Amino acid sequence: MGAVPVRLVTGMLLLVVAVGCGDGADPPPGGTAATTAATTAGSVANGTVDLGAGQEIAQGLDTPWGIVFLPDGGALVSERDSGRIVRVGAGAAEQVYLVPGVEASGEGGLMGLALSPGYARDGYVYAYFTGAQDNRIVRFRLDGQPEVIFSGITKAANHNGGRIAFGPDGMLYAGTGDAGEAERSQDAGNPDGKILRLTPEGAPAPGNPIDGSPVYSLGHRNVQGLAWDRDGRLFAAEFGRNAFDEINLIEPGRNYGWPEVEGRGDTRGGRFTDPVTVWKPADASPSGIAIAGDTLYVAALRGERLWTVPLRDGTAGEPSARFEDRYGRLRAVAVAPDGALWVGTSNRDGRGDARTGDDRLLRFPAR
Repeated sequence: MGAVPVRLVTGMLLLVVAVGCGDGADPPPGGTAATTAATTAGSVANGTVDLGAGQEIAQGLDTPWGIVFLPDGGALVSERDSGRIVRVGAGAAEQVYLVPGVEASGEGGLMGLALSPGYARDGYVYAYFTGAQDNRIVRFRLDGQPEVIFSGITKAANHNGGRIAFGPDGMLYAGTGDAGEAERSQDAGNPDGKILRLTPEGAPAPGNPIDGSPVYSLGHRNVQGLAWDRDGRLFAAEFGRNAFDEINLIEPGRNYGWPEVEGRGDTRGGRFTDPVTVWKPADASPSGIAIAGDTLYVAALRGERLWTVPLRDGTAGEPSARFEDRYGRLRAVAVAPDGALWVGTSNRDGRGDARTGDDRLLRFPAR
């Protein structure tokens, strides 16, 4: 396929480092430890990130949403409104796939990406997108046609969720939104307002809280960030309504309260689970999240900043803001296999003030 109008700012080659799973466990079936580290969204890298040494590596993107890293050192980036998947690496940045059937409108379009844990063997890329009738998850090879593996997630102008990621267990996790109908989040039989846990083929994963159900947790408003820490704990970012945005520590079968509870408060005798971190929506509106070492990185849209949150044994410390009034709206954030943090802006999404060169990808190296 031909090149697309995306400017690659550097010819950097990203080195894939064979790092092991954070908790020392065996990698999922069908993938090596290096493959798992390279394909799991928000995967943990040792050390810290140097946020003072940012380098712009691509510009001219159209609302980048998901970032995944290839075994050869490149990265795939999804563009929400164009439906394109662009490869960024050494040499020209170019379109490598156009996802058929994407209908971008409002907050919907081509959203999250994930690579199969066995990508080196099977070549599967996974994508979450808004189609004519619903939000759905497909898988495909870059030289083939997509296969729908999960459908029926309600589409709407807002609250489409969209983040997908393979966990340390080799299962596919998906964050969905309530599609503007809050009561769906409390309906365990409805996929909206949930975190889903699926097999790579799209079936309900074995060991889910309800046998035969894809639902892993419920009571969510709009999940757009998923990341695991070094001990395999899952954290998720969630948009609040008017009071509180949240970072939640996700445990199977737990109910996170929406729409009955927003932020910390009345758990109704333990029925609901409180978040570990909250913000006012004006300061955050959190989308993508990633974990490097003991730090959670949160891309903020409305807040137009990157939040760093220290983690310790599943608890969160005091958040600190970086890049205020510097890059604009931030949506995508991912840890590369070499430990660098990649951040994508979202100033062309209809709610930002686009600047010359937007949207862009930035790389912050590991120390």
